[in-house]
Amino acid sequence: MDFVIALARNSGIQTLVSLSHNWPYLLVSILVAAVLKAFVDADRIAAYLKRHSGASVLTATAAAVATPFCSCGTTAVVLGMMASTMPLAPIVAFMVASPLSSPEELFYSAGLFGWPFAVSYFGASIVLGLAGGGIATLLERRGLLAGQVRFEATAKEVAKAECSCTAPAAAPLARPASAASPVFVRHEAAALSPVLAGAFVGGSAGSCGSDRGSDRGSPAEAAAHGARLAATRLSARLGPFLGELALVSKKLLPMFVGFAFIGYVLNGLIPASWMSALFGKGHAYSVPLAATIGLPLYISSEASLPLVRALLDSGMSQGAIMAFLIAGSGTSMGAIAGALTIARWKVVGIVVAVLWIGAILAGYGFDILVAAGLA
Repeated sequence: MDFVIALARNSGIQTLVSLSHNWPYLLVSILVAAVLKAFVDADRIAAYLKRHSGASVLTATAAAVATPFCSCGTTAVVLGMMASTMPLAPIVAFMVASPLSSPEELFYSAGLFGWPFAVSYFGASIVLGLAGGGIATLLERRGLLAGQVRFEATAKEVAKAECSCTAPAAAPLARPASAASPVFVRHEAAALSPVLAGAFVGGSAGSCGSDRGSDRGSPAEAAAHGARLAATRLSARLGPFLGELALVSKKLLPMFVGFAFIGYVLNGLIPASWMSALFGKGHAYSVPLAATIGLPLYISSEASLPLVRALLDSGMSQGAIMAFLIAGSGTSMGAIAGALTIARWKVVGIVVAVLWIGAILAGYGFDILVAAGLA
């Protein structure tokens, strides 16, 4: 009993020390995540990727690492991409890179492992996304990925979408309030033109068939109207941000404290010699082993990052940690379940193979950088 009490006390002290060192990075990570989740949604990302299909793999990879989507958000974006004539290559690139990293995770990992590790991990996410898209491009050209999409837009739906883009009709804007949500109307209006977007968001200024100066009144009234409009827009933006800030904080902080504590408990239970023998430096098998156990054991970035940071103190190499995080984040239960709902086994197999092999190469590469004194 004394051993258990001492272990819990020491683990709690180490967790508080870790929190005291990393709270600035956690704060920045929470703020960045709240901003992105409040003002970036899956529909807009999917629409953006459709519009920039010329450099599709590069664009999809950039969008993947710049957005904070979890496996559910990634699935929503991919479904939006599939509802068009977009090839599979950018879809695979997004599926590979999106679960790996994001701007808030860059700060989160920098606080736990240092900037060299965080930047290398972020760069590896980009490289693997491009690699996955390139492999999918080659296989798709050979016809090896035919019929691998579970949800495809029919020719009628594609023609309707193209028609609505080239010659927008008034029907979508004339929908009754019960048939379209404010978010839908705002997105529809913004997709049609800035003028219509302004009409829906900010009133009648710029509406069709009206004199621009006829309803503005005096300069003082126009200034007052502009101030009210700015205040309304600020309030509309501030509410979602504060809501996401509370949600992210309630998720990230307990995860950090809880799994950091579990990691330090494991440090007290598992001899450091065992950890060093399995995942330490100088063992050729440590990185592949970490990548392999990352496939079934990875939980989430909020949980796994502080957990493996605690294991770093027991002798786990940073290369093994990178391999574990890369392989695990893209092949977690949520990521695989989401992938299987939208694609068949060949596409999912490409994603898993790219992540596992890429995790091993990235782990070895980072260990080489550490040994050379470059990281």
